[in-house]
Amino acid sequence: MTLSACIRSMRLRTLPLSLSGVVAGIFIAASQTELKPLTVVFLLLTTVLLQILTNLSNELGDTLSGTDREDRSVARYSLQDGEITIEEMKRLIASVVVLTCLSGMLMIWLAMGSLLKREALFLLVLGALAVLSAMRYTLGRHPYGYRGLGDFYVFLFFGLVSVCGGYYVCTLDFNLMPALLPACTIGCFSVGVLNVNNIRDMKSDAATRMTMAIRLGEKWARVYQTVLICGGWALIIVYTLHHYTGPLNFLYVLTLPAYLMHLKGTWKRRDSDLDPMLPLLVLGTFVFSLLFGTGLLISFAP
Repeated sequence: MTLSACIRSMRLRTLPLSLSGVVAGIFIAASQTELKPLTVVFLLLTTVLLQILTNLSNELGDTLSGTDREDRSVARYSLQDGEITIEEMKRLIASVVVLTCLSGMLMIWLAMGSLLKREALFLLVLGALAVLSAMRYTLGRHPYGYRGLGDFYVFLFFGLVSVCGGYYVCTLDFNLMPALLPACTIGCFSVGVLNVNNIRDMKSDAATRMTMAIRLGEKWARVYQTVLICGGWALIIVYTLHHYTGPLNFLYVLTLPAYLMHLKGTWKRRDSDLDPMLPLLVLGTFVFSLLFGTGLLISFAP
């Protein structure tokens, strides 16, 4: 097992998407209160580790289930190419679980000064659920990623939990309404990333798993993609109008061309030709989050 093989399986290109929600939550919090720098650092680190855990677990689960076969032509990873053995992957996953738990506990301690407060215990339970969900997507006896439930998981954890959780860790305010609509927007865009991936892999997935794209069929999966992207934009525009303080609140509109290119490509491309649409949406969502937050901070600045 080499370092390059491990990094390949970690799929670092997915990290901007996982960070998008937390970054949005941090920016919303920063517009209302002063942040604790170390808390923010470990919040970001925990998010990165959770995404890496998800990616490693998905690769192991797909290999064990036969989804990642040797004849698969797209999205090949280290297990599929024999660069890492199954036992080595299990040890790597166990190591990342330990690091994720340690980082998460330190984040909570830095935010609250204790791990024994009621609020801290709530976050510990939520963190444990996040770790289990990351692993059970394609692992275990009944992986929900193989039953067409991945969209719900992604919306919940990449959207609601990511944005609202990031906001709460930074503010310790249980009133999550200031973060709810942005959380739904990031959730829609994140589900969009999963859906495009599933549209691309419909042929290879059909033998071993059920996805929303397979349930809907190719045409309606593309309609679903359009609804996700347009719905996400509609929600954030409603949020901005409701919290409007100046034109810079709409700074994120600069990313709109990337989303339009993504939708055009999603309708026109097929199979592996859809590959460029994934990083376009991932990076577009990350830049969207940064510009959304920057617009908030500039508009609220004294």
